[in-house]
Amino acid sequence: MAARPMTIKKQGYDNLIRPHGSGTAPPSMEFNKESAMSTTDDKAIEPMKTSVSSPENAPSIGRGDLEDATAIPDDFITNKWQRKANELIGLAGAEARGIERVDEVFRTGRLALKDYFSMTIVWFSVNLTSNILTIGVLGPVTFGLGSLDSMLCCFFGTILGSAATCYMATYGPMSGNRSLVGARFSMGWWPTKLCVILAVVVMLGYGLVDAVTTGLIFSAVSGGSLSTIVGIVIFGIMVWVISSFGIKYVKHYEEYAYVPQVCALFILVGVAAPYMDVHAKSALTGKTLIGARISYLFTCASGPLGWAPFIADSLVYHPPSTSRVGVFCSTFIGFVASKTFVEFIGIGLGSGLATNPTWAAGFNATGVGGLLVAAYDPLGSLGHLCAVILGLGIAANMVPGNYSAAFCAQLIATKAEKIPRIVWNTLATIIYTVIAIAGRNKLLPIFSNFLPLIGYWTIIWIVITLQEEWLFRRRRNPTKPYDWAAWDNRNLLPMGIAAFATFLVGWAAAILCMSQAYYIGPIAALVPADMGLPVAAAWSAIVYPPLRYMELKKFGR
Repeated sequence: MAARPMTIKKQGYDNLIRPHGSGTAPPSMEFNKESAMSTTDDKAIEPMKTSVSSPENAPSIGRGDLEDATAIPDDFITNKWQRKANELIGLAGAEARGIERVDEVFRTGRLALKDYFSMTIVWFSVNLTSNILTIGVLGPVTFGLGSLDSMLCCFFGTILGSAATCYMATYGPMSGNRSLVGARFSMGWWPTKLCVILAVVVMLGYGLVDAVTTGLIFSAVSGGSLSTIVGIVIFGIMVWVISSFGIKYVKHYEEYAYVPQVCALFILVGVAAPYMDVHAKSALTGKTLIGARISYLFTCASGPLGWAPFIADSLVYHPPSTSRVGVFCSTFIGFVASKTFVEFIGIGLGSGLATNPTWAAGFNATGVGGLLVAAYDPLGSLGHLCAVILGLGIAANMVPGNYSAAFCAQLIATKAEKIPRIVWNTLATIIYTVIAIAGRNKLLPIFSNFLPLIGYWTIIWIVITLQEEWLFRRRRNPTKPYDWAAWDNRNLLPMGIAAFATFLVGWAAAILCMSQAYYIGPIAALVPADMGLPVAAAWSAIVYPPLRYMELKKFGR
């Protein structure tokens, strides 16, 4: 497919916080993407590169600036629905842009320290929600581990998964592309669609789990008089309203959503700590204990890995001069601090189930929601209020996923790209809400079995991406390893044969080594442990380099 000439509206810095459609229209300039990609005169492009990537006197970028350029580019508009989506920007400050790349001319300036701190707060808020308690409860309840074993596995598993995911976040500012648009530069045009389909499954699965957890908490607070369905519907409406209007609303919501959650969780620690058995020992011994530790560690790693296909989506409006180290550290701190805090509380609650009949009754009745309400029970009405706050706060965990669901949908087919983002957000909300209502009585088994599967495919993709960058692209062209403007030109992207073959090999290795309630692979039966995650990563790392070398030698791209 030939590259399309692209009209870019270049805005002055004073106009960056002005919504599109208000005030005087900014001047425009013509930019031919095809000729830009084919140029060989480095001096000809150097002035633009310098002014965009490393401005000497550019002011710090504020919140409003980072949310600019949210309109669908003019030459990507093909129907009235896209034009209507652009009109929403002037009316409500909504984001219309979908998978279209945010060009460098919209991303001048540099980030201040407060902007990196904002990244930390956003991802701290996303993961500081009560549904994350479930991962902690799995340690003592499902894997039979003691408190110390559970905490150590949880801590190191979270670090492992967060490190891989937060590295993927660094591609957002660098490329201006959404996470899975960037996957085209390692996976190729067609294999990326497989990643997109799997990412949609991840998003719908998390939507189901988050919605059901909210419904169970509401039902438990009401003593069973309120149907779980009511909480699920409330959750769906909250997530839809915030995510559908785009990045500005998502970012502002996440910057404050953690405050009531922190208060409610500290109250939970205060009231529940006397009943937690922090000295509980693992019920297993020998190989079985080792296997349980390994399985739980990689289960905890799979949690943050689930964000890898989405984490860069909210960072594409940052300038390309943004520090990759700064992005990694900011998001990493947010992930690890929030997830370990909540999961450690979950481990404590799980450890107390064996000695506290009230907790056990609540857990057996409505899962983690019932356990949460039972733990708050000594506080009476205040405890019920805290439980409701935590139930409503779960929306913070789903808002970024629902926001990114639209980009996944647009990547499935060219025609899907023409449907505005807000339509796909609405459809995604309806789908997982309906699924949650239908599967509301099987939360813990679903979550326990579903979570490790997330990590299997994401770790394969991450390994391929890392090797593509450091073994091939940076060696061939250290100064400009990627031509990010080629995001929609399949003739300039990798063929994807090596990536697809590696994906299949890695997935097959994961199946042989997985250990779940519904299936135990032949290799996993020998350990016994779920080794799918590390084995899939190892085989991907071994298989991809020689296949990619042959692909480059044959096709040159």
